[in-house]
Amino acid sequence: MSLLTLVTEPWPDYGLLDSGHGRKLERYGRFRFIRPEPQAMWAPAQGNWEADGDFIAASDEEGGGKWHLSRDVPRGGWHMHWEEVRFVAQNTPFRHLAFFPDMAPQWAWMRERTGEGDEVLNLFGYTGVGSLALAAKGARVTHVDASKKSVEQGKANAFLSDMADRPIRWMVDDAVKFAAREVRRGRRYHGILLDPPKFGRGPDGEVWRLEEHLPGLIAHCRALLDQDSKFLVLTVYAVRMSALAIGELLRQALVDLGGTVEVGEMAVREEARGLLLPTAIFARWSR
Repeated sequence: MSLLTLVTEPWPDYGLLDSGHGRKLERYGRFRFIRPEPQAMWAPAQGNWEADGDFIAASDEEGGGKWHLSRDVPRGGWHMHWEEVRFVAQNTPFRHLAFFPDMAPQWAWMRERTGEGDEVLNLFGYTGVGSLALAAKGARVTHVDASKKSVEQGKANAFLSDMADRPIRWMVDDAVKFAAREVRRGRRYHGILLDPPKFGRGPDGEVWRLEEHLPGLIAHCRALLDQDSKFLVLTVYAVRMSALAIGELLRQALVDLGGTVEVGEMAVREEARGLLLPTAIFARWSR
């Protein structure tokens, strides 16, 4: 398997302005924010950054920290868009802003392979930007996330995008349990999107550990695909894993379906110098 690099280019509502010394400066709509970024080991292009907010990470390795925001930043969020999808961006306690801009190339790739009426499953769907990007192309989407708050935000984003009437099933559920039930029901999907966290909990306290539970979930996903299926996309933000490793996991699970498995890194292009800031790894299957 060859390694690819998927690059998120700046768009009107988002851009990586500068990066370096373990931090990054980004624009989200009309606001600019500074966040920690361990991969930015180089020096920044500019010496001083002006921002509307700065996330100060906690000293432990498990994440955590606190936003320091100006009074101009709406605590309830503000509107942004990607293509025809409208959504609310917001400073969350988890340092991100309620969506992941580096998923844009994956959204575009899936949209190219999605036709009217295709059934698509989005596991760990979060606030629904990916689900809405596919629904805009005519997909019938099943959106699953363990967080009721995230699913409610997804519904609000659908309303904001004038897609509240699209055929989207909004499910508050544990991803593994839901996929297993779909297998028992004999369901099939044309496409599947997986964006799992390194660690998480389901609505009933179910524990998710990426390294432990990913192979079983991929096995469920294989059972939900058939000869009419078109794609499966897996993104992983746990830097200790390898793109080659998750690519081989997909290749072995889906080998009987034929098609192609691609693996590689996801990155965002910095506006200041054009350099690429790596953010995640991925593996994806298509036919």
